[in-house]
Amino acid sequence: MRTIQFREAIAEAMSEEMRHDESIYLMGEEVAEYNGAYKASKGMLDEFGPERVWGTPISEAGFSGIGVGSTMTGTRPIIEFMTFNFSLVGIDQIINNAAKIRQMSGGQFNCPIVFRGPTASAGQLAATHSQAFESWYANCPGLKVIVPSNPYDAKGLLKSAIRDDDPVIFMESEQMYGDKGEVPEEEYTIPIGKADIKREGEDVTIVSFGKIIKEAYQAAEELEKENISCEIIDLRTVRPLDYEAIIKSVKKTNRLVILEEAWPFGNVSTEITYHIQENAFDYLDAPILKINTADTPAPYSPVLLKEWLPNSEDVVKAVKKVLYKDA
Repeated sequence: MRTIQFREAIAEAMSEEMRHDESIYLMGEEVAEYNGAYKASKGMLDEFGPERVWGTPISEAGFSGIGVGSTMTGTRPIIEFMTFNFSLVGIDQIINNAAKIRQMSGGQFNCPIVFRGPTASAGQLAATHSQAFESWYANCPGLKVIVPSNPYDAKGLLKSAIRDDDPVIFMESEQMYGDKGEVPEEEYTIPIGKADIKREGEDVTIVSFGKIIKEAYQAAEELEKENISCEIIDLRTVRPLDYEAIIKSVKKTNRLVILEEAWPFGNVSTEITYHIQENAFDYLDAPILKINTADTPAPYSPVLLKEWLPNSEDVVKAVKKVLYKDA
């Protein structure tokens, strides 16, 4: 397989689907002449023209609403947010319209739309540009939420999202667009709602997703030096969530640590914790531990930001704690 960047995987997924289906179009700020704020739509205006690649004014509520409304006329839009922090301006269109059209129309209309762009922190961007919205959108029935962690998963999952007949929130990371990974030349898709075991292990299960999973990989490498075997599950999709994959792993390892870049209250790791204690309690040999950001807005200071974000050392400490080796 060839090696390409995350941004190239995104562009390939969109372009391939647009070649197959003329009802698909891309709309968002700077997606056209500028080739995307993160160059994730490079070359698409030249190939598909201004009728299918639309650069918009700074008006998330406006172009989100246009996208949602257009699905009722037979189109399948891809709406790019420069960051999901800006999706808050258009969140009424996502929550009150996209997520509810099928039910409120009695099944007469579906809403095949993808909202995509970066989520969570990306360095020193301060409090209003560093928020993780996975659990926010996953809380809303009618939406599917995908958060890939590498180029291969990103391309396969984005193609599935574009083909899906329901609204999909597709969350990336500004800090992953330059990441490289192996991606096949041939056609492939990845099913929505299926987690992936990225590393087999015996002693503890670590569940994570998105860019923060890199900290789990680093921690697992360190723990292996101490003969601690970690199984790492990449959720890939947080709505629907692959509970069975987690339960199966916990039944093998008997311990669970969840790593998520989100505030501690009411997040994806909270939901997983509840579900596992309800359905696999008898297999647990230690309390479930979840690792989140500090319960404050993201700081701008690089020193404080480092303390705010979870890291591999936090994962190592949590794993040792559930193994009762933290003394």
